[in-house]
Amino acid sequence: MKKNRRTIQIIILIGVVLLGGYAIGNALFSSNDGLPQKGSPPPDFALVGLDGSTHRLADYKGKALIINFWGTFCPGCVYETPDLQSQYEKHKDKPFEIVGINLGEDEFTVKQFVKQYNVSYPIVYDTNRSVERKYGLRSYPTTFFVRPDGTIMDIYVGPMTEKDIDERVTELLKS
Repeated sequence: MKKNRRTIQIIILIGVVLLGGYAIGNALFSSNDGLPQKGSPPPDFALVGLDGSTHRLADYKGKALIINFWGTFCPGCVYETPDLQSQYEKHKDKPFEIVGINLGEDEFTVKQFVKQYNVSYPIVYDTNRSVERKYGLRSYPTTFFVRPDGTIMDIYVGPMTEKDIDERVTELLKS
């Protein structure tokens, strides 16, 4: 019995080491197959907005576009909203647009937030978070900067300052 116990312990140890190695290797060397990356087109979406109409990615073709995933529950999202609004107002006469994609919150909460922060750029709802999954979000806020040619110039994870936004918008408008 003692002899079998030792063999079983060694087999379990080898199994744990192999599983651990697989998990670490998978985390370090996994690819982002299918997820949007710099230089690739962003995944398509068709989402209903606060205005009641359906907003599609194709609606913004030929424009510099910011796609901002946000929620009222996210302190960084709240922090950057006034700066996004400021940039929207600054560049609204150019071929430029911002689309805020709310992450599954109820209409009342979103409307109150939009009113409080005087947000005038389009806000759409990702009620079942299917677009969030297509974009591979892992953290909020996450913002995609899309060139007029329809490719992603940059992906910014975390809250941005107005300077962060302005630098990227300036670059977007040059492309």
